[in-house]
Amino acid sequence: VTDIDSSRMLLRVEQGKGKKDRMAMLSPMLLSTLRQWYKHAKAHHLMLPGGWLFPGQNPLNPIGTRQLSRACQSACLDAGLNKKVSMHTLRHSFATHLLEDKVDIRIIQTLLGHSKLETTALYAQVASKLLREVVSPLDTLAL
Repeated sequence: VTDIDSSRMLLRVEQGKGKKDRMAMLSPMLLSTLRQWYKHAKAHHLMLPGGWLFPGQNPLNPIGTRQLSRACQSACLDAGLNKKVSMHTLRHSFATHLLEDKVDIRIIQTLLGHSKLETTALYAQVASKLLREVVSPLDTLAL
């Protein structure tokens, strides 16, 4: 719970991908959902006072990666998705959507916690919508 900074709209991610700590953006919609979950979990005694927002089977520990993976797979089935999806797919989709919305790749690099721009540039390969919108300089010439 203490990793949510609603005044700055940031989430603290500890030991995320690559065992890196980082701050992640917090959307107002996610904040609202997290608040709803907090109220529900507190009312139903699903978390310890001052404990994890998403406790594991042992409430002294956070939910594990295996449980998260299962929840992701369950959500895919519920959504009727036929493709193989993992937690990393969500990260990849986030970056791809930002690229397609023309967010500067250096901002995406920071959001993903990449130290090298080349790593972030790999996401550009799948941003096909953005590639289709690029106009060739040849097409801008007045003939």
